[in-house]
Amino acid sequence: MGRDAITDMEGFELGEPALVCRWRLANRRLPLENRHMRALLARTVNGAPVSTELVAWAKQHIEWTLEQGAAEHPNGVLMLIVDKQGRAAMTVGPFAPLGDVSIMSLTHRAERAATEANRTGVAPETLWVISGESLLWDPICRTGLSGAASLVSQLAQTLGMDVRIRDGLVEAVANKAIDYSEAFLVSDEHGVVPAIDATGSFGRRMSRGYQRLLERR
Repeated sequence: MGRDAITDMEGFELGEPALVCRWRLANRRLPLENRHMRALLARTVNGAPVSTELVAWAKQHIEWTLEQGAAEHPNGVLMLIVDKQGRAAMTVGPFAPLGDVSIMSLTHRAERAATEANRTGVAPETLWVISGESLLWDPICRTGLSGAASLVSQLAQTLGMDVRIRDGLVEAVANKAIDYSEAFLVSDEHGVVPAIDATGSFGRRMSRGYQRLLERR
């Protein structure tokens, strides 16, 4: 993907999207910017690694235009779209919290994210559960972690949690083939979302920590 393939929203129409990233904003800033950029670099578009030129363009676009571009939706969602021809655009839209936060709904979201991860290398949303004394999750693929997932993984380890990868976790939860005391979704767009029917102290703690990050000036 060459630099000349990268532009902004003006002057052309994007073709069929090959990659769409949705990142939560707070007060016209991108709180997890560095983590999102690392996750972007770990992704693929049409089977080819995302170029350093695209990442540099995204960072420059955020630095130069985000404050003005997010004026209408200062706490909205920054969307990066790359089409199959390698053309990229950024835009800001409103944020809408999830209406259904049941364990099954969050599991379905993680399943859809897994499908995306098989295509792009990174899952934008992942399901995490507390089982016994361990925090389990399935990153779907080992190419890279999403920005939000890398934050939660680091925080959990800092707090002394036994963090383990559990291949097939989402399917096991969907099929009720695993015992767990709490579950939550980790999302680049929605943050940490505890399941209403499987809420526990750790998920609430992670959710509060993420919210404080959004409120930080």
